[in-house]
Amino acid sequence: MVKKEQFASRWGIIFAGLGMAVGTGNLWRFPRIAAQYGGGAFMAVWLLFLFLWALPLLIIEMSIGKKTGRGVVASFGKLMGPKFTWMGAFVAFVTSAITFYYTVVTGWCLKYFYATCCQNLISKTPQDFWNGFTSSWEPVLFHVIAILIGCSIIYAGVVKGIERANKFLIPSLFLMLIVACVRSITLPGAGMGLNFLFSPNWSQFGNLKMWLNALSQAAWSTGAGWGLMLTYAVYSHKRENPVITSATLGFGDYVASLMAAITVIPAVFSFYIGASAGASRQVVEGQVLNVMNEGNLGLTFTWIPTLFSKIPGGAFFLALFFLALCFAAFSSLISQLELITRIFMDSGHSRKKAIVIVGSACLVMGLPSALSLGFFNNQDWVWGMGLMISGLFFILLVLKLGPRKFREEIAPSFNRKFRLGKAFDFLIRFLMPVQILAMLGWWFFDSYSSWRTAVEAGMSPKHWLNPFAQGSVGTVLFQWSIGLGVFLILNRFLNRKMDIIENVD
Repeated sequence: MVKKEQFASRWGIIFAGLGMAVGTGNLWRFPRIAAQYGGGAFMAVWLLFLFLWALPLLIIEMSIGKKTGRGVVASFGKLMGPKFTWMGAFVAFVTSAITFYYTVVTGWCLKYFYATCCQNLISKTPQDFWNGFTSSWEPVLFHVIAILIGCSIIYAGVVKGIERANKFLIPSLFLMLIVACVRSITLPGAGMGLNFLFSPNWSQFGNLKMWLNALSQAAWSTGAGWGLMLTYAVYSHKRENPVITSATLGFGDYVASLMAAITVIPAVFSFYIGASAGASRQVVEGQVLNVMNEGNLGLTFTWIPTLFSKIPGGAFFLALFFLALCFAAFSSLISQLELITRIFMDSGHSRKKAIVIVGSACLVMGLPSALSLGFFNNQDWVWGMGLMISGLFFILLVLKLGPRKFREEIAPSFNRKFRLGKAFDFLIRFLMPVQILAMLGWWFFDSYSSWRTAVEAGMSPKHWLNPFAQGSVGTVLFQWSIGLGVFLILNRFLNRKMDIIENVD
């Protein structure tokens, strides 16, 4: 068995956890979703789901990692019994599949930071630059660079690699966000954007889509249910309190998201107020919402450069934005790579050998996403949705053990003020399963509705259950079925490799 490593201090796991939670989704998805769904109303509901979804799952993950001292796959086998090791394998594969294209995203961030500094990106036509970049071989090059940087950090170990990197990345990221926030709110007309962001649109509270998007953001943004915090908890100290640590990470993620919104939304308002002098507030808000509807990639890689090209000192602040995006991407990528590495280490490989396997797999499996945006979008759709199944499996683990037993034996706290109570049982038995059903049902229905709209417009003859259609329900169910089937077949093999004793209670 490989000797266990540990974070050097409590701040080590705090910074690593914040790095896991704060990623590109905070900087590019949160601002546009918050703008689309009523600003303050969305943020209030997002905070609610932080308590109802994200924090319980983070606490569950941390408790499991501390208790077992093993990675995701072995933990499920140890706690649920060897018949359920396949569940942990599926959770790990979902995160691994996301990692394969997240290295591509990290490469895009690197390219745009480089282009801002060395290729005068701010003077180019953003859409043409993006099209030229994505249609070339450059995404492959930067995909490789991202993997090499990420793997070199993991290779250095928990203290000298993960902890040291995050102690630099996270404070630097928050410092850059503070600078960007100050610049944004001092732009002409930024006050209208701040008012829009922090004044709740009360009508949105009756919008089911707003609630479901807030739940989705809480589920994906914090990293809850990915198995990432479970992995980091393996290296935590015995007296580490899962409740306190998880709460710190959750609120840190919320603050980062809020700062990103303060950076982006007032700046967009300032742009349109200047571009359409004398326009009414309703007109400006309509223009802003049109931008926010462009999607994550459209907002980040085509519209943001346009925005900064019109701001005094725009080249510097554009470079700062993409550097912050790089830091956010790498802090999350590190946790994803470590999750996969930990699994190979659990099966008896050294860290060095595991890194070679993981880096090679990411290189090969990420190539299709680097070469094709269509494939990238398909994988993002399939495995982003797969996180709902991962969350479900963590809930099933607690239900099989019993919520009370889990609280008392798996997640005990040395601090009486910060321990799980009976409300946790109610969340696990009722509220969290309902949230999963709501998210899956809505996303599948939304996919079906989009297909129907495309068919009626004569744009898509494909069936909504077609397993080879990019954003269909069929492709999700098809790829999930393959993954679940493979791991069910390999369950006994996984038990042998992970040294899981057959008579686990």
